[in-house]
Amino acid sequence: MAIERIHSGKRISRVVVHNGIAHLAGIIALEKRGGTVTEQTRNILAIIDRLLAEAGTDKSRLLTANVWLADIRAAEEMNLVWDEWVPAGGAPARATVESRLPSPDLAVKIAVTAALP
Repeated sequence: MAIERIHSGKRISRVVVHNGIAHLAGIIALEKRGGTVTEQTRNILAIIDRLLAEAGTDKSRLLTANVWLADIRAAEEMNLVWDEWVPAGGAPARATVESRLPSPDLAVKIAVTAALP
């Protein structure tokens, strides 16, 4: 079975499609680094929407999500944005944890998988 890599670099691919599933790398807020958790989450989810579209799928087909927060106390702020974004009845299996992120101006990182149509 073929493996498709989208936005592939030396270290990571932003998306790997295999066996009917799009696997997205952990996405950070590229345009909103240093912004609020709300701003960063919105930016990340917009990037995820674009990457899923490039892979030929969308958020209605989410399977899993992993969310890393620099401060777990920000979970509710992130969830307010997440809940607006996830389609009704389409919530993926999800884990949310506190983690030291690669830069102090990052508050959120999200990775998802989604089924292809």
